[in-house]
Amino acid sequence: MTETTASEPTDDGHASRKPVQLNDPSDYEELLETRDLVLLEFVTSGCGICASMEPVLGGVARSAPGAVAVVNAGLVPDLAAEFNVQSVPTLVVLKDGAEVARFDDGFQSAETLVDALETHAAQ
Repeated sequence: MTETTASEPTDDGHASRKPVQLNDPSDYEELLETRDLVLLEFVTSGCGICASMEPVLGGVARSAPGAVAVVNAGLVPDLAAEFNVQSVPTLVVLKDGAEVARFDDGFQSAETLVDALETHAAQ
């Protein structure tokens, strides 16, 4: 995995975090071993909507519970196939390794994603 997921706590109690890049299935397995709530974004190179989601995901990573990870579906096709990714961006919320929410209809707001993570963190 590239990028770290934790650093100094912010005023709201959440750690200052960034999305992590998952470059192979072992990165995914490692993330699931350490985090019970994960937002995965599946992207491809050259996807304009995916690129526009980058700053949104940065905000989500800093303000929501759980980990935020980005998977290039073209570079990790087995993981994309496991989640039946048909279009990008596809965002999947995982709780204890199980899919609990999916957003596969284009750009999503930070509010929508934070709400989904907070809802599933509370369950």
